[in-house]
Amino acid sequence: MKKILTLIIILFSSLNLLAQNNDIEMADQLRTDGKIYIVVICIVIILAGLLFYLFALDKRLKLLEKKSANKN
Repeated sequence: MKKILTLIIILFSSLNLLAQNNDIEMADQLRTDGKIYIVVICIVIILAGLLFYLFALDKRLKLLEKKSANKN
């Protein structure tokens, strides 16, 4: 659980550092149109899906490891 929390903190801190750069014209246009929130929501959904998939895969692998350890 500590690894997950550390990963999330690092991710949000790096996103904060990237968001401080105000020289990007496309981001300014998206922000004025209100579309930047759609982009952020899409990125969050994709990352959440990837994290869910990885945790589900890890859970299945642990079950397979337990089954193979019991057979041996």
